[in-house]
Amino acid sequence: MKFTLPALPYDYGALEPYIDAKTMEIHHTKHHQKYIDDLIIALEKHPEFQPTSVASLLIDLPAVPEDIRKKVRDNAGGHFNHSLFWQIMKPHGGGKPNGLLAEEIQKEFGSFSAFEGLFNERAKTVFGSGWAWLSVDKSGKLVVTALPNQDSPLLYNEVPLMGLDVWEHAYYLKYQNKRPDYITAWWHVINWDQVEENYRAIIE
Repeated sequence: MKFTLPALPYDYGALEPYIDAKTMEIHHTKHHQKYIDDLIIALEKHPEFQPTSVASLLIDLPAVPEDIRKKVRDNAGGHFNHSLFWQIMKPHGGGKPNGLLAEEIQKEFGSFSAFEGLFNERAKTVFGSGWAWLSVDKSGKLVVTALPNQDSPLLYNEVPLMGLDVWEHAYYLKYQNKRPDYITAWWHVINWDQVEENYRAIIE
């Protein structure tokens, strides 16, 4: 299985003023690339072990050889999470979802504003580094969670629809220690069309 850095679907500066170009460039070419490089190095220790995808590594983590399992958890998670993160953002994004996802958010959380408030609270209260997630659990229910480090919802039998990276490297150049300001700004770049597509891929 070959792991490579996915190209961004937009320029590094395309999410300005909400996410600055330098942060995007460093985040993509340095941080994401490092997860890929370290994953490849870990897997080289077991050439007999051939995963079918980065997702398969996380879904069936107990099958990964024990001596590299922690490195695979961290770095496959970092690769998977960031690959999703780039796709669920776009220039001139934001607003509110439409379609099936909007209906399910209304049903599960009572309103979009209630969902947004819960998601923000999860993102703000991640201790240290981690992510906030909107996922679908094994019963088909929408859930909002906060997970540490590069843990993916796939580790917990959930399928992520969108996630917000709240590691400091995602925002510190522009927002310094003001994580709540970064979280507020991020809602202006969400690609709801892609999140809807992610949801439909699960339920249809």
